[in-house]
Amino acid sequence: MKNIQRRERILTELDHVRLAALRGRAARDRSPAHEPGIDAVLDDARVVPSRDVDPDVVTMYSQVLLRVADDGTPRKLTLCYPEHAEPQDGFVSVLSPIGLGLLGQQVGATVYWASPDGTRRMAEVDAILFQPEASGDYTT
Repeated sequence: MKNIQRRERILTELDHVRLAALRGRAARDRSPAHEPGIDAVLDDARVVPSRDVDPDVVTMYSQVLLRVADDGTPRKLTLCYPEHAEPQDGFVSVLSPIGLGLLGQQVGATVYWASPDGTRRMAEVDAILFQPEASGDYTT
């Protein structure tokens, strides 16, 4: 049996504050954008100042390269807020199942999510191609 180690999820203070506000608005409005999984992400993550986040952590607006487990296909995605999501162009909402799986993970982590048809999917975070904080942007 393979030993699976759970990795710590890391969020920047800014991402945590913005996502908590988004969660609050969606829950208050009973919006379909409210995703219950965001509660666990916000409650369980280690929160660090934006200037202190490691460059191998997926933050908001990070562009990541995933290797999908089914067939090894590389997939490039950018994690964004729901209003900026364009899944066909690779911009996935943080409130989507894959977005919640990615947020706060590090390069080398395996992320899991359910596709719209309920199929359980997984991929490995191969690389972070762009992270705002690594480029000196602490306010995006």
